[in-house]
Amino acid sequence: MMLTFSVFPSPKVSDTVVEPYNATLSVHQLVENADECMVLDNEALYDICFRTLKLTNPSFGDLNHLISATMSGVTCCLRFPGQLNSDLRKLAVNLIPFPRLHFFMVGFAPLTSRGSQQYRALTVPELTQQMWDAKNMMCAADPRHGRYLTASAMFRGRMSTKEVDEQMINVQNKNSSYFVEWIPNNVKSSVCDIPPRGLSMASTFIGNST
Repeated sequence: MMLTFSVFPSPKVSDTVVEPYNATLSVHQLVENADECMVLDNEALYDICFRTLKLTNPSFGDLNHLISATMSGVTCCLRFPGQLNSDLRKLAVNLIPFPRLHFFMVGFAPLTSRGSQQYRALTVPELTQQMWDAKNMMCAADPRHGRYLTASAMFRGRMSTKEVDEQMINVQNKNSSYFVEWIPNNVKSSVCDIPPRGLSMASTFIGNST
């Protein structure tokens, strides 16, 4: 399985003149040769740093930290034991309705400014609410302007799978207009017992949206 984390150019934040050429010429290769492609862009990452993390002058290190948290979340089930495991093959089976539609939006929760971190209670509903939030997506496309074909929620930490399933059903029922009706039960969830360092629980979101 070939999984890529690809940085796409964004209209507002560009540091290389030839970014659009690179993207245009490489998308064909990603369509044909990659099995799963996580779409990232610097504009959305900067927005998360400014608005959510309240950083005044984010560096590339801060952006990389966001991406590495997401990468770690996507691959955690390959590396650690869990109650409800998933791997890259299961992800592909559940997220890709047609072979060419393998470009995903990713998000991570919890994202909090350093000052308010200690006051925030981490619960499954709180993580669910934040990871489905459009402001949390790491590419600048707004999922509210399209519809989800499929999605995956990967939770890390000690929690009950029943609560996770209830939250996922709740999200689908409340936002049914944002999901296509021809793929029923299109949100896959997985739970890994080992949380990231410094957190009691976390979640990673992968969405295949139009």
